[in-house]
Amino acid sequence: MTDYTISGRFETREGSQPFERSVDAPNENVAREHVLSQFGAEHNLDRDSVEIEEVSAA
Repeated sequence: MTDYTISGRFETREGSQPFERSVDAPNENVAREHVLSQFGAEHNLDRDSVEIEEVSAA
């Protein structure tokens, strides 16, 4: 598996917040899904509220 660094923004009441997460995944699509799932679980956000701007393999 590969480490992926995913960065982007998510919407809050105060406005847009930047984020950067690292995940271990077999491919880029799975890495994106992990991050979207994490934001849903941790911040109770819909997938539409999370904007992924960049995905890079480490």
